[in-house]
Amino acid sequence: MSGKYHLPAGTSADGAYDLLVTPESAGWGYSGLRILTLRPGETHALSTGDSEFLVLPLTGSCTVTTDGSTFELAGRTGVFTSATDFAYLPRESAAVIRSAAGGRFALPSACTERGGHSARYGPKENVPVELRGAGACSRQVNNYCLPGTFDAEQLLVCEVLTPGGNWSSYPPHKHDEARPGEESELEEIYYFEVSGGESGFGIQRVYGTEDRPIDVLAEVRSGDTVLVPHGWHGPSIAAPGYDLYYLNVMAGPGQDRAWLICDDPAHGWVRGTWESQDVDDRLPFGENR
Repeated sequence: MSGKYHLPAGTSADGAYDLLVTPESAGWGYSGLRILTLRPGETHALSTGDSEFLVLPLTGSCTVTTDGSTFELAGRTGVFTSATDFAYLPRESAAVIRSAAGGRFALPSACTERGGHSARYGPKENVPVELRGAGACSRQVNNYCLPGTFDAEQLLVCEVLTPGGNWSSYPPHKHDEARPGEESELEEIYYFEVSGGESGFGIQRVYGTEDRPIDVLAEVRSGDTVLVPHGWHGPSIAAPGYDLYYLNVMAGPGQDRAWLICDDPAHGWVRGTWESQDVDDRLPFGENR
């Protein structure tokens, strides 16, 4: 069953995009992601349609022009060097993305019927950088577009960076039922990059409940994507010697834009062990040290 949900690098390219995941291609209702590579001086026109978007530099910088506004995104040299600034684009808008020196850009999206937010700039300095877990479960989370960090209609976006040999997205958890105050219903996309060039790899696990089966055990490399329509997801394992990055994109039908998760009861006890352990001293990555 992995093949349906594990998209190796290049297998979901379309036109200008190295990766194109839409609600239609994923077989769900809300979450989407495009990965765009621009050569020096190249431009790309983006129409958001019925979705809201972020323009999030992975490498390089760009200028985003939309509705009479221009946002200069300083970007970064790579996903392990720092968080980045970004731009938000509402539904039913048109934008032009231009990169003078070239770069790669993530365009996470969420289908939404609401349109209360305008296009705006997200400074890097306002992105909360969180160190989560401890010991071999230590990881860094860059919280770009979550409740309390940046307002959007339904889109949720963060990055997770895991040092080689560590586990993240652990304990395994799910968010596929609407249970007020306990769990929210969200589709999720994992987009991966791994240090170490072509040799770098990690492991991603997704498994289902008895009434909603799903079974993914994927070796992931740079450019790979894993779709999580439902079920427990985790761990995301960084092989020793290879740091693991993934971009998480989430959206769902809930009107309160909440990120509420439920741990797998078989493994939730692991959280209690972190109190007696130190955070991995390799964190945070890059300039956040």
